[in-house]
Amino acid sequence: MNLTEYMDSEMMALEVANLLAGDLNTALETQDRALLVVPGGTTPGPVFDVLCAARLDWERVDIMLSDERWRPEVHVRSNTRLIRERLLVDRAAAATFIPLYKRSEEPEEVLGEVLAGVEAALPVAVALLGMGSDMHTASLFPKADRLEEAMGRRAPPLVPMRVPGEPEPRVTLSARVLNDAMCKHLVITGEAKRGALMRARSSTPMQAPIAAFLEDMRVHWAPE
Repeated sequence: MNLTEYMDSEMMALEVANLLAGDLNTALETQDRALLVVPGGTTPGPVFDVLCAARLDWERVDIMLSDERWRPEVHVRSNTRLIRERLLVDRAAAATFIPLYKRSEEPEEVLGEVLAGVEAALPVAVALLGMGSDMHTASLFPKADRLEEAMGRRAPPLVPMRVPGEPEPRVTLSARVLNDAMCKHLVITGEAKRGALMRARSSTPMQAPIAAFLEDMRVHWAPE
């Protein structure tokens, strides 16, 4: 794990956006297309505000969420809504978005259709991840119903997930798909998450799912 600490979240957003753009440009030097995986939540928003204006060949970039709540994208809890408002704008509007949601009551009803789009875009070139204070990343939550399957070496690329206390099902990229990324970055803010990250280093992936990704991860932290 390579940890970089910043003076504030604005400085972190600028540096992480520049690093992601550089990683994508490097990937596009050796392959026709590059897949960028990004998280939902509030922390990456400022990164997206900078990254969307980066000068790179966005027409050859695919963008996919690391996970999604099973809600239409107009819903306030949809991660897709954030991506469309803050990343798929400016120069990045030319990128191709790969959705993890398709209208249905339950994800299992249309999982095959969603999975086809995911598999066509793999492997991941660049992954930007977030982390909760419970040490989850993507929708790989401690105590989630299919966590063991999603963390396994033979896990399918996309796994439906139900989390105790959460109002809707989710779908998440599996650990092996995220770990196959050429470049991995984690963005977190605040002392609580910094403490959680330190605890994760001595925890098992089932206790702290983020632990499965830390070995070759670039971690970016700023105060709240």
